[in-house]
Amino acid sequence: MENLRFEALRQMSLRVPKKVQASTKQHQSFAKHVLNEDKLRHYLSPTAFDEMRKAINKGENIRRPLAEQIAQAMKIWALEHDATHYTHWFQPLTGTTAEKHESFLNFSKEGKAIVALDGAELVQQEPDASSFPSGGIRNTFEARGYTAWDPTSPAFLFGATLCIPTVFVSYTGEALDYKTPLLRSISAIDNAATELCKFFDKNVSKVFPTLGWEQEFFLVDKLLMTSRPDLIMTGRTLLGHGSSKGQQLDDHYFGAIPSRMLAFLNEVEERCLWLGIPVKTRHNEVAPSQFEIAPLFEESNLSVDHNALVIDLMKRIAEQHQLEVLFHEKPFAHINGSGKHNNWSLQTNTGTNLLSPGKTPMSNLQFLTFFVNTIAAVYQHQDLLCAAMMSASNDLRLGANEAPPTIISVFIGEQLTKVLNDLEQVSEGKLSPEEKTDLKLNVVGKIPEILLDNTDRNRTSPFAFTGNKFEFRAVGSKANCAKPMTILNTIVASQLNHFRNGVEKRLEKDGKMKKDDAIFNELRDLIKTIGPILFEGDGYSSAWEKEAKKRKLYQIGSTPDALLAYRDPKNITLFEQQNVLNARELEARLKVELSQYTLTLQIEGRTLGDISRNHIIPTAIKYLNTLIENVKGLKEIYGENYVSFASEQMQLIERVSAHIAEINSGVNAMIEARKKANTIEDDYKKSLAYGQKVKPYFEEIRYHCDKLELLVDNSLWPLAKYRELLFAH
Repeated sequence: MENLRFEALRQMSLRVPKKVQASTKQHQSFAKHVLNEDKLRHYLSPTAFDEMRKAINKGENIRRPLAEQIAQAMKIWALEHDATHYTHWFQPLTGTTAEKHESFLNFSKEGKAIVALDGAELVQQEPDASSFPSGGIRNTFEARGYTAWDPTSPAFLFGATLCIPTVFVSYTGEALDYKTPLLRSISAIDNAATELCKFFDKNVSKVFPTLGWEQEFFLVDKLLMTSRPDLIMTGRTLLGHGSSKGQQLDDHYFGAIPSRMLAFLNEVEERCLWLGIPVKTRHNEVAPSQFEIAPLFEESNLSVDHNALVIDLMKRIAEQHQLEVLFHEKPFAHINGSGKHNNWSLQTNTGTNLLSPGKTPMSNLQFLTFFVNTIAAVYQHQDLLCAAMMSASNDLRLGANEAPPTIISVFIGEQLTKVLNDLEQVSEGKLSPEEKTDLKLNVVGKIPEILLDNTDRNRTSPFAFTGNKFEFRAVGSKANCAKPMTILNTIVASQLNHFRNGVEKRLEKDGKMKKDDAIFNELRDLIKTIGPILFEGDGYSSAWEKEAKKRKLYQIGSTPDALLAYRDPKNITLFEQQNVLNARELEARLKVELSQYTLTLQIEGRTLGDISRNHIIPTAIKYLNTLIENVKGLKEIYGENYVSFASEQMQLIERVSAHIAEINSGVNAMIEARKKANTIEDDYKKSLAYGQKVKPYFEEIRYHCDKLELLVDNSLWPLAKYRELLFAH
């Protein structure tokens, strides 16, 4: 059979890139496949529409009669767009989306064919959910899990299917998905931030977190990928020698997008517009064949849904362009991996970004309050932020020269650091008129001017303030945004409540103290505690590791260690107090994520063993036989003098043979380590065994396979090489 790698390269040379004409009337096609409020208004009575909006805004359940009307509206709209099915679209703990399609077709009692979608089917369904990860909340033989409609995220059309965003919970009500705790955390931060905002603006009645994600990914030729079992099975290359050219020239970053990839991105953007996803930015990333897209900021629940939808969409559209999208955090060694920066802020119903300074000292005092409290929350809950970003795949990216380290620090810039230092000097108790004037005009009042010049970003900081938002840069490209957003919302909500209680106690203690005096005093005391988490330097340096230890910052040894934060009593109390996750749900998430870590390494180990023994070693032996035949031929020609003519071949034979032996030995040892790890019943100990005893063999085996790639005849090598995967467009 012809080498699959070369057949893929041959077909690539014959392929004409698919051309897609981008719409010139983008504003007209935006959200045409989304049943948003503006469209829903036309299908509901004014009374029903107002009742629906009030229920959504107040977070109340929608009454069944109203649900019946909304279901009919959805059905009519979907049928007008030629839909044939509907589905409850949800995000289980697998990290992907899930859906079970139901036909609109039904039959009346008389046996006549009808189309139907009633309120009961809209509000709740019972998928056969026995195979979804539950972390022990549900037994395998108990298939009951319920999807329940999330009215805060609009229904949309995907092909001929009406997709209804839903949460996914167990029979007993525990969260089995990412959306349920996210919605609870949004409610928690809404309550906490709204109450705190009343110190500054009585008109604020609602606060919601916003999210702007930056999605990085690689694009490779689909046919070339078929020659790589590792890419197919694990999403990353478990072996492969680095290309002589990688990213060292920095010529790919922000360069012209190759025509084939541009055609793909044009189609993705057009479909995103139809689905109401406000994609704004696209560009080449640092590594060859790496790209990024990013939307405008949205309310965080909708933004999370949109990110999950974009990932689904890109995978499907890539097939039509004979491409494969790689969302793995580190699909290729020797070059940058991919992240998903989560840009987070807080918005009020009055249109104010609480992390953006205003035009008055009081609005800037409000900014400082939310700014400092967010930093304090990060400082106090570093362990949870580490748990939010760690995984088997993101392990490979974090701490390298393209991503932040696993030590949590906050970058705010020199100028804002000076502002906090000035605030720290605020005198205890009531401020004199002179002190208050100096503080408000010379310190707080100048914040907008300071931020204009504070545009630098520290790429080594996992959590950085970037002008009017915080950027959580350490999140992996595969991760569901809901996980880090849930944790961030929860810890900030808790801290805001604590701060507000502190201010109120000061006012109660001294009935004559003014509100801004109490806020300044509380801020001063809080600023004194957060110094250790603030860092402006190089997060990659060994000096920072030593300094972080001196500052007693949280440092983790492994992903399994980081995930144990879910089991910490103080964190259980935190989540339960905010009504986001209970102890059972947290324990379930710990079990699920430990299992995912173990299974990821298990699959990678099995795949690497298979490729090594069924692809690399046979290919090397075939080349070895060629060398041996060549030496025999030289001996026949030159007799005993053949050695002087065959010295190079003899050395090659020895080197190839040595690498084959090392690969075989490494695979055997890895299998034995895996067998021992598999006997461990405790989830945490088993994941540690895989990380510490099995995973180290990956690099040992890879080293010898990659050496063979440089020695074996190129025409024999069965796997697409880095230079082909990354540069063959």
